[in-house]
Amino acid sequence: MTDATQLIAEMGARARAAATVLAGMPGAAKAGALRKAAEALRDAEGAILAANAEDMDAAADLSAAMRDRLRLDPARVQSTADGVAAIAALDDPVGQVIDERERPNGLKLSRVRVPIGVIGIIYESRPNVTADAGALCAMAGNAAILRGGSEAVRSNRAIHAALVEGLAAGGMPRDAVQLVPTTDRAAVGAMLAGEGVIDMVVPRGGKGLVARVQQEARVPVLAHLDGNNHVYVHAAADPAMAERIVLDAKLRRTGICGAAETLLIDRGYADPGPILGKLLDAGCELRGDAAAQAIDARIVPASDADWDTEYLESILAVSVVDGFDAALGHIAAHGSHHTDAIVTEDAAAAESFLRAVDSAIVLWNASTQFADGGEFGLGAEIGIATGRLHARGPVALEGLTTYKWVGRGTGQVRG
Repeated sequence: MTDATQLIAEMGARARAAATVLAGMPGAAKAGALRKAAEALRDAEGAILAANAEDMDAAADLSAAMRDRLRLDPARVQSTADGVAAIAALDDPVGQVIDERERPNGLKLSRVRVPIGVIGIIYESRPNVTADAGALCAMAGNAAILRGGSEAVRSNRAIHAALVEGLAAGGMPRDAVQLVPTTDRAAVGAMLAGEGVIDMVVPRGGKGLVARVQQEARVPVLAHLDGNNHVYVHAAADPAMAERIVLDAKLRRTGICGAAETLLIDRGYADPGPILGKLLDAGCELRGDAAAQAIDARIVPASDADWDTEYLESILAVSVVDGFDAALGHIAAHGSHHTDAIVTEDAAAAESFLRAVDSAIVLWNASTQFADGGEFGLGAEIGIATGRLHARGPVALEGLTTYKWVGRGTGQVRG
């Protein structure tokens, strides 16, 4: 047994014991502990920012997008604490009855939400995930084993220390949220091979990390590989609305998974020039097909790879499509089943788009940057799931539970 395997096994045993306690905690008690954790994060702002400054100094070679994800400031620390408090205000999913029925023989059956157990989260850059993921898992009655990226090691440790102090002050086991203490990549492998130790793994990070997790994991994985998101400006789009939505979808924050990466413009849309011009004037590089290049000479030719790329920076692929069906075909061929939007005043076209596009999130007249658990009213999210099983879209409390069948009888036998 390797040192990493032994480490994860020992952490898993402690997590399993903590999960047993969490599963029996009333919702009010869990919420109280999370409120204590939010207070502790606010109190530790100075220590967290000092740790983050050290991480930023050591991360000079990272891309601009990665540095943006890594960087903390007082507002982001406050937002992280507010996110934990917001989770505390949500309804406890554990014990919720999903459905119930009574059989002809009088046996009463119900499906009831229960925690998954021990959840491993493997993530890069964003230190706020330490608090978000830990709080979400705990509120859903799960213990968490967190493994952050080496680039955020100091920030993660500072946030984790504050979070655990608050949770413990509120009556939760200290092992409810554990942070893997080493940056050795072997620990990731041990988590992925931790069948019986970890019940589910959630990767949050770049395509390389997620691909590795999906390829190597021997435990269930809840993930999305990339966010190649589309905005389709339909022929019947309102120009002012289209302009506003496209600029927000691409440029509000380019480094998040909800950022738009491809713009599809219907050939019947009257005047795409202002949209493209404002993107270019804002410093966004546009890579387009021949029809798009003909609209603005500043647009550079797109390669075949551009239609399948998640840029996470100020680059946008642009295609002029021959109508609604062509837009759907492009999304089906190049999309990643994450988030896709249509801008149109044609309600029938919009409803057809919402039905036909096979993505975890589909939007009508709204920016793709709404692909976020907080914006969905779910509190902080643990990630966006693009698969078709268990949970899909922003994964928050309900996505961190499973269910069991409960039967209540009066002596029934099958005979």
